[in-house]
Amino acid sequence: MAEKPKCALCGKDAIGFPSIGCCFAYVCRDHADSLLLALKPGEKQSSGECFFEQFGTTDS
Repeated sequence: MAEKPKCALCGKDAIGFPSIGCCFAYVCRDHADSLLLALKPGEKQSSGECFFEQFGTTDS
């Protein structure tokens, strides 16, 4: 990913995305739900039609 995605709701840097069925949106920490916030950086979780991914950190 060349450019960091932005939150679909406010424009801040996104930390990941929830995907429910065929819909998804990049979200920042302020707009992420608890399932996404519970993931570690770089972690993914799926259940049925739901998929959550928190981006890995590139900061060292």
